[in-house]
Amino acid sequence: MNFYQSKLNAIGGSDYGEVHRVALDAYKKIAKRTKRRPYIRAVYFKKAKVFLGAFWDHLWQKSWEDRTRRLKFYLCALDLIQNSRLDPETRDNPNNFKEVVHRFSGKTKDGQIFCVQIKERKKDNEKYFISVFPYN
Repeated sequence: MNFYQSKLNAIGGSDYGEVHRVALDAYKKIAKRTKRRPYIRAVYFKKAKVFLGAFWDHLWQKSWEDRTRRLKFYLCALDLIQNSRLDPETRDNPNNFKEVVHRFSGKTKDGQIFCVQIKERKKDNEKYFISVFPYN
């Protein structure tokens, strides 16, 4: 399995408030650049936009501990999306046949392995950052 080597460490802290503040600041910085939906451009998808809003909706469906665990890798996930040229594991979405799910693997600067999921709609090729989580 190929991993993208991120230049960043995971966000430090064990309290949800600490980790959330750092991740939300990074999101707000990106959101300020546009009047519409916040996005970043992905090298792997030939500089196509990857929208970030779906991640926050997905995150609120999780427990407090799981939110903290996932948010720790938020900055590394953004780095991976923007800079990775490695091929992801790509599958049709089992819950919706109109979508494809791409799963990228990455490694933080301090050696923790994580996965990033990006959902792509087949109809219009729009891409959405869905999830980031540590690899078990």
